[in-house]
Amino acid sequence: MAVKLKLTRLGSKKHPFYRVVAATDETRRDGRPLEFLGYYNPMKDPIEVKLDADKIKEWLARGAEPTDTVRSLIKKHMA
Repeated sequence: MAVKLKLTRLGSKKHPFYRVVAATDETRRDGRPLEFLGYYNPMKDPIEVKLDADKIKEWLARGAEPTDTVRSLIKKHMA
């Protein structure tokens, strides 16, 4: 059972809002996550991103793999 750091979609049609979560790789996109790690709002100008660096580092140390999108958010906003 591998853990991934991925996005779950919230918001209404054409107004997306995403949560960054830790979830097993078998979990559906909007299924129950193991833990909430932050959020990403692409509709704001500038884009609004809030990540919990301590929790993300903890999950990465445990072997969780971020998806490509989450990896780019981590690089840009946790530097």
